[in-house]
This record gives sequence, structure tokens and C-alpha cells, in this order.
Amino acid sequence: MAQKEKPKTKKEKAEEKKEKKKKEETKIQAIVNHYFYTKGLTLERIKKDAKKKKIIYSRFTRPAKQLLELAGSVKKAKKAIGKVAQWAKSRNLDYAIETVFKKWLELDKLKPKEIVKKPYFQNNPMIWSETKKKWYVIDDGGNWLEFAGKESEIEWRIIK
Repeated sequence: MAQKEKPKTKKEKAEEKKEKKKKEETKIQAIVNHYFYTKGLTLERIKKDAKKKKIIYSRFTRPAKQLLELAGSVKKAKKAIGKVAQWAKSRNLDYAIETVFKKWLELDKLKPKEIVKKPYFQNNPMIWSETKKKWYVIDDGGNWLEFAGKESEIEWRIIK
């Protein structure tokens, strides 16, 4: 015969609630800490800045909890923060945990900005002509001069 479980006392219920809250806090801490890692901070740095009141850690706990509820798991929340961080950094934008909410519906479409390299010759921009299959150098006056040098002399610069 199966025994009936006796009802839990108030003390047992309170302890259960505390235990659940503890586990939830560690999940929230994991999300907040991941956010700071994407910002380039280490755990030691976070702790040091929090002591000096440079970082108000508690300011990030509510959005982290909301993100956890939205994402459903710590893993998904971290993945979303990472994706938004990559996207924002490539565009020289600042971001917060709240940015993840704003971009939530577009997460699968968010891509980091592509790095564009442009050709230069002696600090003058160059253009490739598809029709003539030649490189042209644009001088300070805006004139297109045919490039007569070697391809190894072309300097490729990353333009942001």
C-alpha cells in the first residue's frame, strides 16, 4: 500500500523556495557575467569594479532575469548576447542586455558587418574597370589615371 506524503511545513516550503532562488540567481549571474565577458572584462575585473562602484552589478540582474525567461535557458541567453555583441562591435555600437530584447525577433538575421578592403596606390584610391579589365588610380584632382605598376604595389586597407 502506498503511503500518503505528509504536507510540508512552512519551514520546509521556505527552504525549498530559498533553494530554488539560489539556483536561479546563479543562472542570472552566469548571464550577467557572460555579458561582461563579451564587453572584454574578466571576473576579477568585474568584482574589483563592483567594489569601487564603477559597475552597479544589481542594475544588470533584472534584465538578465527577463532575458532568461525570454530565452528559456542560460545557453540560449548567452548565445543571444554573443550574437548581439558581435553585431554591435562590428558596427562600433555600444550594447546592453536590453539590446538583446530589442533585437530578439531579428536574431537569426543579425550578422556582423563585413570587413571591406579597398585598394590604394601611393595613398590614392583605386578602381577596377570591368569593361576595360584595368585598374585606375584616382588622383587628388579626381582624374582617372591608368595603373601601370605591379599588383604587388597595391595597398589594401580596411575601411570601417
